[in-house]
Amino acid sequence: MPRSGDAHHADKVYSALRDKAGAAHSAVVASWSRSLVNYGLDPDRTQLPLRLTEAELAAAREKVEPLVRQSETALDHLFQMVGEAGCCVLLTDREGVPLMRRGMAGDEADFRRLGLWTGMVWSEACTGTNGVGTALAEERALTIHRDQHFLTRNIGLSCSVAPIWDAQGRLAGALDVSTCRSDLTPAMLKLIAAATVDAAQRIEASHFRAAFSHARIVVADAGRGPALLAVDREDLVIGANRAARLAYDLTDQRLASGCPTDDLLGRSEGRIEDLSAGERGVVQRALARAQGNVSAAARTLGISRATLHRKLARLGISRLH
Repeated sequence: MPRSGDAHHADKVYSALRDKAGAAHSAVVASWSRSLVNYGLDPDRTQLPLRLTEAELAAAREKVEPLVRQSETALDHLFQMVGEAGCCVLLTDREGVPLMRRGMAGDEADFRRLGLWTGMVWSEACTGTNGVGTALAEERALTIHRDQHFLTRNIGLSCSVAPIWDAQGRLAGALDVSTCRSDLTPAMLKLIAAATVDAAQRIEASHFRAAFSHARIVVADAGRGPALLAVDREDLVIGANRAARLAYDLTDQRLASGCPTDDLLGRSEGRIEDLSAGERGVVQRALARAQGNVSAAARTLGISRATLHRKLARLGISRLH
């Protein structure tokens, strides 16, 4: 049943939607319009969100198991920051289904009643305008605060959400911090939103590094969050997170064809490639690993000691032993 003061929320929604220009000027009203027109939802609907069966929830977790595994530490850290403020933390998949949750024991009854629990479906299509569903629909971080929700039953919630992108730059899920406290100030909500974005970026970085554990990771400042590049032994970019893909116009096809790191980062302008420079680097690294021992370096390179001596002379490299 609606609480006192909630009875006119549906009227507010319908009034906003009667303004034909409203959806063009307000992201919230645009989402309300999708909720009503595209999904056929009623703002006064009182039912809980749909809930997956245990088997369906297990299958959903299995699909993104590496991401779930890499999220544990960031979820714990975020919850330590916001838990005592009456917030719960949810990690969802791309369908808006919470797969992991953190919350204070004293708040669990309220959050269960509201459906902020693992296995519930918080997509915009099922639940209307809400933090998780709308962030996933619009592929951006946002906060849906109280009566910005579409359903009257949810207007006591404030939800700050950031999308999470996998190691291939695809939308994988969302990180949500929700509270039903009414006394949080706008400044506190901004801090919670910033902490949520930061935690989502740390999850993405951890997942990316695990996916490319065999490569060197280069971090660039792309203005859209940390741009991570995975670089192989030939100094070719073989992987890029979403921020890097957007910043450098990287596609799966371009990555598959090979992209020199220096070209991508603008460090090769005006430089003529020197094949001997590449060979010199290989030889110098082998010598460094062998602590200057030519015989050991030659074995590492799979060539004879005499051949390596000739290369050293040709490349102008001084040996240490």
